[in-house]
Amino acid sequence: MDLVPVLDEPLKKTLGPATAKVMAEHLGLHTVGDLLHHYPRRYEERGQLTHLADLPMDEHVTVVAQVADARLHTFASPKAPRGKGQRLEVTITDGSGRLKLVFFGHGVHKPHKELLPGTRALFAGKVSVFNHRLQLAHPAYELLGGKDAAEEAAETVDTWAGALIPLYPATAKLESWKIAKAVQTVLPHAQEALDPLPEPLRAGRGLISLPEALLKIHRPHTKADIEDARSRLKWDEAFVLQVALARRRHADAQLPAVARRPKKDGMLSAFDAKLPFTLTEGQQKVTKEIFDDLATEHPMHRLLQGEVGSGKTMVALRAMLTVVDAGGQAAMLAPTEVLAQQHHRSITEMMGELAEGGMLGGAENSTKVVLLTGSMGAAGRRQALLDLVTGEAGLVIGTHALIEDKVQFHDLGLVVVDEQHRFGVEQRDALRGKGKQPPHLLVMTATPIPRTVAMTVFGDLDTSVLDQLPAGRSPIASHVVPAADKPHFLSRAWERVREEVSNGHQAYVVCPRIGDEDDAPKKSKKKPSPEDAAEAEKRPPLAVLEVADQLAKGPLQGIAVEVLHGRMPPDEKDAVMRRFAAGETHVLVATTVIEVGVNVPNATAMVIMDADRFGVSQLHQLRGRVGRGSAAGLCLLVTEMPEASPARQRLTAVASTLDGFELSRLDLEQRREGDVLGQAQSGARTSLRMLAVIEDEEIIAEAREEATAVVAGDPDLTHLPALRTALQALLDDEREQFLEKG
Repeated sequence: MDLVPVLDEPLKKTLGPATAKVMAEHLGLHTVGDLLHHYPRRYEERGQLTHLADLPMDEHVTVVAQVADARLHTFASPKAPRGKGQRLEVTITDGSGRLKLVFFGHGVHKPHKELLPGTRALFAGKVSVFNHRLQLAHPAYELLGGKDAAEEAAETVDTWAGALIPLYPATAKLESWKIAKAVQTVLPHAQEALDPLPEPLRAGRGLISLPEALLKIHRPHTKADIEDARSRLKWDEAFVLQVALARRRHADAQLPAVARRPKKDGMLSAFDAKLPFTLTEGQQKVTKEIFDDLATEHPMHRLLQGEVGSGKTMVALRAMLTVVDAGGQAAMLAPTEVLAQQHHRSITEMMGELAEGGMLGGAENSTKVVLLTGSMGAAGRRQALLDLVTGEAGLVIGTHALIEDKVQFHDLGLVVVDEQHRFGVEQRDALRGKGKQPPHLLVMTATPIPRTVAMTVFGDLDTSVLDQLPAGRSPIASHVVPAADKPHFLSRAWERVREEVSNGHQAYVVCPRIGDEDDAPKKSKKKPSPEDAAEAEKRPPLAVLEVADQLAKGPLQGIAVEVLHGRMPPDEKDAVMRRFAAGETHVLVATTVIEVGVNVPNATAMVIMDADRFGVSQLHQLRGRVGRGSAAGLCLLVTEMPEASPARQRLTAVASTLDGFELSRLDLEQRREGDVLGQAQSGARTSLRMLAVIEDEEIIAEAREEATAVVAGDPDLTHLPALRTALQALLDDEREQFLEKG
């Protein structure tokens, strides 16, 4: 069924080509339906003023305020006519705080006549700081109480009919009030919107119809109207998304797979017998969930998420050995060569003679464990491919090289994807397609995911959580080092690194960039604007090559320092990691190439330079590289950001807790969620406009139940054409592929 013709109509037909072009380029809005689903960010009451103290820095804002003062200044300027330039400074107020507006040159005349003390208006612009005070430079504005009341009423009666003024997500090219006027033009078409919610569901939950919700969200008369509309629109987003995921789960459940059950006295038993420790309760619980899935005759689709260092690799390896015992092969897909090599090294060490299949001294129950990466030599690569196609190798660990056409398996039974967010859907599917029947799938991530995100982003996967650290793991002390405020703190940080090394331990130093010539920003011949010039004055991110050189010649002189980054040849990277793992290198200065999977238990300290340039989850991941042995870990977050800045507060939050789930919630709130379907992967606009995956946990959980029931009764949605249409609108090809993680 096609989309509703009127709502699918291009905006250029309704608004004209010029406005439609700006809407498409700056807001990604192309159709009448797109515009109707571009909801107000918030509402201002006609009699109230915006709280100016809450304005975010460097963001485009729309505020309702009153002019307190306006002054025209004249100054000498060789570029201006008659050698004199003009600057209009307007102070607006919300009754408590104040904000300065600045207009220059020819742009002063109109605001000088219109922005008189006492005038109320909508102002839109980018918030910046000048002389330690907030300001908007050359803001656009729309009067709400000018002198000519009749003229104002004629212009705004339709747009601002109610007491509540909708303020839309806007851009410098398209102010909120212009969007509001465009919405007013298309709003009558809201009556033709097809309602995707089944009538029994809508009636049972007391939700208003979709046409009514669209009218109330754009033109509310009361705050109750807004709440009614939001409740309904959140349900739409949650339910349609959960139906998509429920259909994926339903389809997966119909696929055939070979059941892989543990074999008595097989490799797994031999492996467990030689383990020098017992599995944690969490590892045992998660293992049972995975083994139960492997024993069924349809493919496992399971997400294993766990804290940094919680023992996910051990759980995955035991699942892989179970599959090999049952006559199949298992493949582990890693995002980088460094991580693939690390996994191969640690797995072969853990398995011992069990990894020496076909070799002298190999155990009776043993197999080959092969590594396959893009940088391998021709002879090694040929042998690895032969071992896979003959079944000689039961386990393979590799990078993207695993999914090339030449790679064939004897009987692929399990695919383990490590750090799944580093892979596109097509890559995962290409590897899964190499099984005679669909192989079982285990997706692992060390980035803790709140339950609601797991129900949305990973709603087609069953979830297992490892939130318990193995015995013997040491706590990690984390501290913020304010290099600008207290430079002696940074000196003390390097002393601490020396102390760790003198005690027989090792350390990481992490920098945001590499620092070679290719990495340097290109110089522009164009004269920069004042804003760009101010940006250029900011110090560029610290670089691995520069920092390593400074440390080796300065505070860490006499200590073995090496560098590691993504542009190094693979064999060189591996050699550096081997020397560091062997303890030959004391300090490794690296980029985030060490972020996941790198396991050197003797490394006890980490210094993260320019820590404010990393995300919360990334800092937590990096920190997890230390404290992996019996000695306590130390993580120092170096920053030059001032104490009151949001970036500094974010670092303080990271330093204050080791709870990855708590940090993931903070990270999600700060990133404003983005697109839970994975905007970076699908390239499409955000699909969740109203639903907040952290706050709306209850709605998401209920929508999941309802969607599962609807799909169980009518998998093809034959009796729900409007829901089918909504699903088609949500799932363009790229999004559908993104949902097909399985």
